[in-house]
Amino acid sequence: MTSQQSVRVRCSFRMVLTFLAIASMDLMAVHDDEPSNYPEVILEKNVMVPMRDGVRLATDIYRPAVNGRPVEEKLPMILHRTPYNKNGAGRTAEFFCRQGYLVAFQDCRGRYASEGVFTKYVNKPEDGYDAVEWLAGLPYCNGDIGMRGGSYGAHVQAGAAKLNPPHLKTIVVKVGGTSNGWDHAIRNNGAFALKQLTWAFSNIRKETDDPVIKELFTREKIGDWFQTLPLKRGRNPLAVSPNFEDYIFEMMTRTDYDDYWKQMGVNWVEYYEQTSDIPMIHCSGWYDNYCGSAIDNFVGLSKVKKSPVRLLMGPWIHGSFEDTASGDVEFGPAAAISNYEYDWHLQWYDHFLKGKQNGVGEEPTVKLFVMGTGDGHKDKNGRLFHGGFWRTADQWPLPETEFTRYYFHGNGLLSPEDPKKDKPPITYTFDPTDPVPTIGGSMAASWPLWTGGVFDQREREYTGDPQKGFYGSKPPYLPLKSRHDVVVYQTEPLKEDVEVVGPIVVTLHASSNRVDTDFTTKLIDVYPPSADFPSGFEMNLTDGILRARYRNSPEKQELMEPGTIYQFTIKPFGTANVFKKGHRIRVDISSSNFPRFDVNPNTGEPLGLNRRTVTAENTIHHETTHPSYVVLPIIPTSRKRL
Repeated sequence: MTSQQSVRVRCSFRMVLTFLAIASMDLMAVHDDEPSNYPEVILEKNVMVPMRDGVRLATDIYRPAVNGRPVEEKLPMILHRTPYNKNGAGRTAEFFCRQGYLVAFQDCRGRYASEGVFTKYVNKPEDGYDAVEWLAGLPYCNGDIGMRGGSYGAHVQAGAAKLNPPHLKTIVVKVGGTSNGWDHAIRNNGAFALKQLTWAFSNIRKETDDPVIKELFTREKIGDWFQTLPLKRGRNPLAVSPNFEDYIFEMMTRTDYDDYWKQMGVNWVEYYEQTSDIPMIHCSGWYDNYCGSAIDNFVGLSKVKKSPVRLLMGPWIHGSFEDTASGDVEFGPAAAISNYEYDWHLQWYDHFLKGKQNGVGEEPTVKLFVMGTGDGHKDKNGRLFHGGFWRTADQWPLPETEFTRYYFHGNGLLSPEDPKKDKPPITYTFDPTDPVPTIGGSMAASWPLWTGGVFDQREREYTGDPQKGFYGSKPPYLPLKSRHDVVVYQTEPLKEDVEVVGPIVVTLHASSNRVDTDFTTKLIDVYPPSADFPSGFEMNLTDGILRARYRNSPEKQELMEPGTIYQFTIKPFGTANVFKKGHRIRVDISSSNFPRFDVNPNTGEPLGLNRRTVTAENTIHHETTHPSYVVLPIIPTSRKRL
């Protein structure tokens, strides 16, 4: 929304003192055992930091103090830039201040107390650079700036680093820092990520001061509007906030990988070489929307930087580093990083901003949580206990990985054995008006329609809580494998454990009777029936999508010739899982995953502007000359575990 429509926060000096007292009491209640030489904090509220174009960004600066006076020692600063209102930063800011850091929280352009007009992702690199350099010049700063923040707060860290500001010394890129907004996060290999709509709807309603707009977004249910997609410009609720509507329609209709998708705000892969050569860590989860970004950025930046570049991946959804469970599944206490936002970050900054030898410098380059090894019982919360353990390595993929083809066979078998010539193809009907519902996966900002994480792949009635039911599910709420438009390939029950850690690549040879369609894939760990789960448990691990018109290149659309067999390469996010003895490895192929992705109308019309839908007859081929298969990154059983 425009800055005039945004919530504006004004604080008197008395309000600031009250805020600080409350924040300090809350902090000490949680961290009263933390050593500190700086028991007090002074806040300078709404410092207006100038950008290169004259726009000023509201910034709260927290300074350590003793006896009511800021310390004279020049200190390093931790900067957090956010579109979600800097006013909620008191607890975090005070923690780091008490440990000897200056802390700045800044509202992004056009958000809350900052000037300018907000356009998602745009202007963030330049604003980040200017903020770092201005703050580094303050007389009480020693010139060393570290950045922090998750999700959007990670995007803006990445943006600043791409311009290499001289005083930026380290970044912690948590669940963000999009590597390429065209192939995931915004578009997904041609498909559109509908989380962009849920984000826009929820933020307009939350931030507006206008009672009419607030009532509008209360009455107009986003789930209803998802039944009318694609939205029509000027004829949808976003039209009340033109800058929001503008960027949404840019994302929906700019479908080729062109200069729009190569701009710094939505792309990192084009800028690895020029990025700051500073210590950085890329943190994400197997069920996070930015799982792919974390891995891509780690691999790409590691190749061209001398400073430490690290990767941390756990079994988490978006930003849940301290959680041990996700959806229907429990991973056990080892899965959590306790006090992640405080102690863990403090150790990182102490080492790279203050030079403390606290062990951070000796930590492994890659740390991964491998899911699995649990016994599959139902815990006290009704979740399946899947368990897991940590692995460390010097690179991704792990150096000893054995990349193994598992072929799709016409009888539904998934096997390392080559297909025979007599295996028939499988044809299914994809109806865009009845898409396969999203059940878990790697998500962010999708509430209230769907959520990320791990779920048994069975439909459930949706009543408004995506943790309990799935939008688009229909009676009789059967497993997804029962649908006629879901093609299932699975192994025989495994004779021994199979550990899969690394990138997943699916190659399809397929044809369609339409000029365009989608192909989706999902990797699943199939538990056998048990006393706790009599129907077994079908656990989603990772999934992906490809819009057929982009099968050859992201930069150029090529419609299909109906009936012609083409090769499609689908790259879901990487994963790490032990398929235990007696389980099955399963891959599902279909043509929709809604509402995670928009639904292909199959008509070949310009994307985001279609008015028609038609069914498609899509065929998967298995013969020797046109094999379809998944490449699994298998870790030898001799590899030691932590």
